[in-house]
Amino acid sequence: MNLELNSIGLNKKPSDTKVIVAMSGGVDSSAVAGLMKMQGYNVTGITLKLYNDSKEAANSKVCCSGQDVIDAKRVAHKLGIEHKILYYQDKFKQGVIDNFVESYLKGETPIPCVQCNQTVKFKDLYEVARDLKADALVTGHYVKNITLNDNNNMYRAVDENRDQSYFLFNTTREQLNYLRFPLGGMLKNETRDLAKKLDLNVADKPDSQDICFVPNGDYSSVIKKFKPDSLKKGNIKNTMGEVIGVHDGIINFTIGQRKGIKVASKEALYVVKIDAENNEIIVGGREHLGKKKINLKNINLLSDQSELNENIFVKVRSTGKLLAANVNILNKNEAEVKLHNPEDGISPGQACVFYKKDQYGHKVLGGGWIKE
Repeated sequence: MNLELNSIGLNKKPSDTKVIVAMSGGVDSSAVAGLMKMQGYNVTGITLKLYNDSKEAANSKVCCSGQDVIDAKRVAHKLGIEHKILYYQDKFKQGVIDNFVESYLKGETPIPCVQCNQTVKFKDLYEVARDLKADALVTGHYVKNITLNDNNNMYRAVDENRDQSYFLFNTTREQLNYLRFPLGGMLKNETRDLAKKLDLNVADKPDSQDICFVPNGDYSSVIKKFKPDSLKKGNIKNTMGEVIGVHDGIINFTIGQRKGIKVASKEALYVVKIDAENNEIIVGGREHLGKKKINLKNINLLSDQSELNENIFVKVRSTGKLLAANVNILNKNEAEVKLHNPEDGISPGQACVFYKKDQYGHKVLGGGWIKE
């Protein structure tokens, strides 16, 4: 017998639908678990312990800490759902932290949250959910789902200030068809209201702001911890190739940075290039920051290539705006992006995510990693 699609786009009664909810211990994932329970689904919560907390992390607004695991356990108990904890510290170290350190040493600006979603969360947790015979893996990400012809499509969230689609561009088509994001149609204050209605202990918990293994946003201390010899002095040069200063390590700089360069100059100086091979920082005026052409590697497409033909927008940083662009896929792994207008501060190691507007909103078509 054919049933109408349930609230997560599956042709089953909620009571016959088993869902795994990724519970980080924050208000978003806790509210999603409560929502699924309210709607009558068979819910199991899973929390990942990803790293060993430091003293600094205890006072920092990070996710996936020891306190978060306790909070998630309390929420599951309150909701009366089964709850499991998976200890993935080794997987996280190899898949995320090591990549983060190596990327910075190459002069890139990495995004560990994308790596975490790509490896630990949507690869390993996906496999666990499959092994538990779940019908879907549900998360608290602010991303909209539209299911058409048994294909699940990803769109920017209704709450654009919270939209997390940029961080999920590397999801595979197989994973995306299995994932569900119920918060995509809600505003953040509505999520908190739901958590309060359910009387959850995390209803007023502050949002995580720092990367979980980078307490208080101090990137260089993390890199020094894993690579003590990474702080090598080197030259600071202007765009003419003249040495105008000395730096204490390229890991202290990012493209577009203005503060902390410590070079006397009449005009404002910005980091315009990080030359890891020669251990040099290149600085120049703001006019040197604007770029219109971007080369990408490790492309991941979530749509047919024909959808990239026209009216494409891209995002080149998580907090950036949508930029009108043309995307040319060169082969399975590389692409060239031409922006209609120059954009400042584009950095290797960041992602460039493709969007196209249709009747449902801005659809995520895929993306790639910025090479140069």
